[in-house]
Amino acid sequence: MTVIDQAVRVAFRYPVHFTTNLFSPENPALGDLLASGRETAAPVKALCVVDRGLLEHHPELPERIARYFRALGEDATLAEPILIVQGGEAVKNDPVEVERIHRAIHEQGIDRHSYVIVIGGGAVIDMAGYAAATAHRGVRLVRVPTTVLSQNDSAVGVKNSVNAFGKKNFLGTFAPPYAVLNDDAFLTTLSDRDWRAGIAEAIKVALLKDAAFFAFLESCAADLAARDMPAMRQLIYRCAELHLEHIATNGDPFELGSSRPLDFGHWSAHKLEQLSGYELRHGEAVAIGLALDATYSYLAGMLPEEEWWRILDLIAGVGLPLVAAELDAETPDGRRAVLVGLEEFREHLGGRLTIMLLEGIGRGVEVHEMDQECILASIMRLQAHAMERGTTAHPGGVVWPRTASAVPSPSSS
Repeated sequence: MTVIDQAVRVAFRYPVHFTTNLFSPENPALGDLLASGRETAAPVKALCVVDRGLLEHHPELPERIARYFRALGEDATLAEPILIVQGGEAVKNDPVEVERIHRAIHEQGIDRHSYVIVIGGGAVIDMAGYAAATAHRGVRLVRVPTTVLSQNDSAVGVKNSVNAFGKKNFLGTFAPPYAVLNDDAFLTTLSDRDWRAGIAEAIKVALLKDAAFFAFLESCAADLAARDMPAMRQLIYRCAELHLEHIATNGDPFELGSSRPLDFGHWSAHKLEQLSGYELRHGEAVAIGLALDATYSYLAGMLPEEEWWRILDLIAGVGLPLVAAELDAETPDGRRAVLVGLEEFREHLGGRLTIMLLEGIGRGVEVHEMDQECILASIMRLQAHAMERGTTAHPGGVVWPRTASAVPSPSSS
């Protein structure tokens, strides 16, 4: 047998910009970006996809976009109409939205030297990225994330996806964006719930990679909960920086192996989202997943007790949930439904089950099995804490408002 064994190396490079009022005529960021990709004298063409949820607080956004492109003159042309798509996780559950973008790319003559510019939350960016990556085998994608979670995590990575067969992110691609433009002006109109939800991903990456960043989050937890913008800017920048560093240096940017360190806390989070009918925000589900896996790490003798308390304190301190009713949901055959998420997590990647746990703040450790009885014990421990300390209603679950006094001993729960 004769074999040709050819190695192919492809380098990817894309910028992540941090700006304010991106579509102001005085802001050159987007115009300069589009001009940098021109290869002929002809104007570049861009198709804009906008999250409908933005229009509640930014009803003038489509006209601002159109006015911005008119000011660019012959440098760029805006494909019309601007596509308005539904926001939230529903956009990833509806294949019609992907088809709408494919049709617009076809009808408007968007080619591989044109752009799809998607403006919205993480779910909309995921969906539009999938559509762009599967048209012409890849149209240039410019992401304009408008939530904390998308600016600090999901939109700066290389993944695009939609949901199918009741499974999160079942269909998707690895396709780096052409650029990411983070506009912090969009954050000022987020609901308190969406403002908090994105903090979960910052806690996650700090727990895995940067104890000093975790300490920073602890020091400004009250400011973050009170919507302090300078603190949030620092959080987003450092979180995005750590995320990009991981993609560039961990040796497996397209997840060909069995390890997904940045999905710490996500095996249960994805299932909790699905069990809630996506009423739980992704960040809220991640917060619960972090609390669960930190508790498992503690009960398994890996994570010191003091650091376990610090993790729970920070999650609750920024207003995120530690438990939710979905933790008790059962399958028709009587199994704890969240445990099904463990197998679905392994199946999604394939190969050997690989879960990231903690041996300390800033120090993750991979394991290849989790004891189901210990998982159930971890759920009970979190629920007991919430009951002992008192609970407050929360749209996405239950927050445990632990105080410095009368703290229950972990062994007494």
